[in-house]
Amino acid sequence: MQHEEAIQLTYPATPTSQRSLRDRVGVSLEVANSVDAISWAREAEQAGVHQLWMTAGGVGGTDNLTLFAVIATQTERVRLGTAIVPTYPRHPVVMAQQTLVLHDIAPGRFRLGIGPSHRHIIEGMYGLSLTAPLAYLREYLEIVRPLLWQGRVEHHGRFFNVVTSSPRKAEVPLFISALGPKAFHLGGEVSDGAISWMCPIPYLLERALPELQAGAKASQRPAPPLVAHVLVAVSSDETAVEAAAQQQIGFYSTAPFYAHMFAEAGFPDAAGKDRAALAHSLVISGDEAAIQARIKDLLVSGLDELLLQLLPVADKAAERRRLLQAVGTL
Repeated sequence: MQHEEAIQLTYPATPTSQRSLRDRVGVSLEVANSVDAISWAREAEQAGVHQLWMTAGGVGGTDNLTLFAVIATQTERVRLGTAIVPTYPRHPVVMAQQTLVLHDIAPGRFRLGIGPSHRHIIEGMYGLSLTAPLAYLREYLEIVRPLLWQGRVEHHGRFFNVVTSSPRKAEVPLFISALGPKAFHLGGEVSDGAISWMCPIPYLLERALPELQAGAKASQRPAPPLVAHVLVAVSSDETAVEAAAQQQIGFYSTAPFYAHMFAEAGFPDAAGKDRAALAHSLVISGDEAAIQARIKDLLVSGLDELLLQLLPVADKAAERRRLLQAVGTL
């Protein structure tokens, strides 16, 4: 159990409904190398994008905390968020230490998103044991939050025994990844926000959001924001968009956690007959005006924030520039 006094969780001072549309939309930073990432981030900031997110990938993927530390020194205003940093390979004390570095470099601009990742990555690549991922994630937060927010923690639990302190502290928002209803419920209970990935919009509105709100109610706290991951194709070629979307979801349709979520969302055969319908439910497409209109519709529908990931169709570089301009001029 955690022996720290209860921490009052806080959220942005301005309610989501009162924030500008642009402030509620982020873009996933995806590049082949770190040097390009720095240039990409500068371009996004200059275009007027308010939030950049970055995934971590599996072994050999980007170390998003390290790269964001560099990007923070090369940008001035754009917020930075991890979506996500896997918990199992990184001790929570180390995670807190790295987070403090980001906060020191870019005060108020960093949001830490963490999650358990997936069995084929944690066990198949890292060779670690993925056991009770949601219980592990809850306990992980019970260490990271007091260490960051209060500068000290004493925790004796199922997975960790930690007694330590820090000379610095920072109330960095702590987000968690979420796919299934239980994860969204946990997000409502203990996090500052839940980050979805490859979740159909109807599923987010009808299943995820109510669970997030129920978790918050159970903990007697305001519901944190739901950050909805959305694929965006800057193209009006419907046939090409559908082909690109089906290719994108190929891996996810067979990954157990995603396959289970797709089934709960009404796509039990995501790798087969449901693949086209699933692709359609995950992607918004068209020219800049059409994309902006769809973004506005989604934010009005009840989603708090959007995490847009470019779905390349013909010319990735040109489509990326067009997406940044679309978001930056909302």
